[in-house]
Amino acid sequence: MAEPLATPSTQARPDGVRVRVPGKINLALCVGPRRPDGFHDLATVFQSVSLADELRATEAPAGVVTVAVRGRGADLVGAPEDNLAVRAARLLAETYVPRCGAHLEITKGIPVAGGMAGGSADAAAALLACDRLWGLGLPSEALLELAALLGSDVPFTLLGGTAIGHGRGERLTPVRVDHTFHWVLVTSPDGLSTPAVFRRFDELHPPETVPAPAVPEGLLAALVEGDPVALGAALRNDLAEPAVALRPELAVILAAGTEAGAVGRMVSGSGPTCAFLARDAAQAAGIAAELRDRSAGQDRRPGPDVHPARDVYVVRAPASVGFLHAGRG
Repeated sequence: MAEPLATPSTQARPDGVRVRVPGKINLALCVGPRRPDGFHDLATVFQSVSLADELRATEAPAGVVTVAVRGRGADLVGAPEDNLAVRAARLLAETYVPRCGAHLEITKGIPVAGGMAGGSADAAAALLACDRLWGLGLPSEALLELAALLGSDVPFTLLGGTAIGHGRGERLTPVRVDHTFHWVLVTSPDGLSTPAVFRRFDELHPPETVPAPAVPEGLLAALVEGDPVALGAALRNDLAEPAVALRPELAVILAAGTEAGAVGRMVSGSGPTCAFLARDAAQAAGIAAELRDRSAGQDRRPGPDVHPARDVYVVRAPASVGFLHAGRG
């Protein structure tokens, strides 16, 4: 870990620092056999989407880190002591500036417990905001090092855009994508435990049958070429099978999105959010409208219905994020 810096001035800055960090989807999530440390080697392709959380950090007494959460799903966020953003701010302070403190205000825009790295995005935002609030000016490498200690998805939510992930997902290689893709996301009112999904994966796939993970052939080329049909054909998520085994209604939602015309479909991350790729913005709007109609019970045609408590979002990807998005006030 980098050497601690000299403690900077902690002069009060009542305006605080605001950071906006998007959630993500995994275009590929290829899972290898379980490792001795209990984790799985992954080959994954992350992509930021245009649903974001906003975090505001203001000065607090030395050694004090508090959090307030508002917005849709705020009541589903865990206790402050378990909040990943609080842990991120405390880790940053303990490593570099023990005499600093912060109050964090989080406004949720990323669905809670939806497999879209909302908690990880908040942790990334806390690192960015407190770094600037406390006048550290740390290089991105130092923040990424701390991010990897907090969770597998936190480094990517710091980096943003599109990236290949290896290891637990924390070893990142950025991918330049100059095209915009249009997605429809269907969320669930109930979360799905990531450890439970991985346990079911292990039950379904004995270690000796699981090959080393690799990004699907053609996926990166489709991203670079901006071809949604080719990208839809290359999508892969090895956690989809265990997620559907734990939550069978996800299969109904995936079928509904395909019937609505999506060129690609997948469970996002460990679920339960389902993601549908459209050819363009107009088709995405049409898919979303059809899924919302079904959710509201307005679709009278034969076929599967989407659970009425689900929310439907139209998003763009990749969304730009990262170190340049921290700002005063």
